[in-house]
Amino acid sequence: MSKILVIEDERDLQTVLAYNLKQEGYLVFQALQGRAGLDIAIKENPDLILLDLMLPDMPGTEICKTLRADPRTKSTRIIMLTAKGEDIDRVLGFELGADDYIVKPFLMRELLLRIKAILRRAKEEPATKTDSFEFGRLRVDKEAHKVWIDGGEIELTALEFKLLVTLHDRRNRVQTRSVLLDDVWGIEADITTRTVDTHVKRLREKLGPAGEYIETVRSVGYRFTDRPPDQSMKG
Repeated sequence: MSKILVIEDERDLQTVLAYNLKQEGYLVFQALQGRAGLDIAIKENPDLILLDLMLPDMPGTEICKTLRADPRTKSTRIIMLTAKGEDIDRVLGFELGADDYIVKPFLMRELLLRIKAILRRAKEEPATKTDSFEFGRLRVDKEAHKVWIDGGEIELTALEFKLLVTLHDRRNRVQTRSVLLDDVWGIEADITTRTVDTHVKRLREKLGPAGEYIETVRSVGYRFTDRPPDQSMKG
């Protein structure tokens, strides 16, 4: 039975979330304040945390940073729940290490689908770690979940890492946003595709000079180039 911690100060929403999660068969822990949520996270080691960003005692962003910095909760899946829906807020959330970002008000069905997708992906990940590869200025160790650009290691979230590997393994083939949602996020394509663009943008920024390996195919999706640009010119 997967364990989910809900850190949310709105009592009515907390109650609704807990009820629906229990109906889905999850073991639910609840906290109305951030510090209490941190204590529960460390004590109970939940599989996933639903984290409100506007809490009375401390910002949810600070909680996320604390969870990611602690070895005991570093790999815990986090979904941010917030009324802030601007792109800059989403980018910040993903940069802090959130696995997903959902804007209030939201459909309970959508939230439950995203939770299932994230938990399923977490269980499948160990089986996908097989080998390593080098591509131009990029080097990836799949087993260690590490990435280097020009010999310098960069930090990627679990989602960013899977997105990079998926695009590389399917290089020179266009991947639509819907396909990426299904295969990387494990989310039904009719929910949203905006999150794909946000992740690709952030991934490119982190890859720096290797970001150009991910090409945008206008009105369709994204493609990982067949060969690094410097090699393409030589050939």
